[in-house]
Amino acid sequence: MRRIITGHNKNGKSIISIDGPPARTLGEEAGGLFEIWNTDGGGFETESEQDRADIDVMLSPVKGGTKFRYFQINPIPEGVPQEAIEEATAKAFERMGAAHHRVDTSRNAAMHETDTIDYIILLKGDVTLILDEEEVRLKPHDVVVQRGTNHAWVNNGSDPALLIAILIDRALV
Repeated sequence: MRRIITGHNKNGKSIISIDGPPARTLGEEAGGLFEIWNTDGGGFETESEQDRADIDVMLSPVKGGTKFRYFQINPIPEGVPQEAIEEATAKAFERMGAAHHRVDTSRNAAMHETDTIDYIILLKGDVTLILDEEEVRLKPHDVVVQRGTNHAWVNNGSDPALLIAILIDRALV
């Protein structure tokens, strides 16, 4: 995965500031989050060499901030007990500072609700979006506008699914 981040040099000319892989990832063993860029609500400086994605990977953006990321969902191997899935999922949400987002996991262990509006595109794979009372199967290039609802993503296929997401804190909208 390659990120190209632009900026300006000291003379105000546009340049490539970063060209390389994501600075941080989380949970690659379960799929993973791959941070591309983050904002914190304090504006941005185009001459800065700071990699705004080189911070701890958290599920949600800071208040007034945004997140731009890839996330991968691996298929669940056959024969894994539900208790093991629940335990691994709870640990994954805890690692990304999001245990409190798991408000109702009765339909799926990965159900969570954030205080964001998310723009999500399925790039590849076979994924179902599960909500409290409905679900929808997605095809590559389907777009979801996820408006702070309790939800989970399930990979129906045998290969990893890849999605891209832009998360925007409610304070910005």
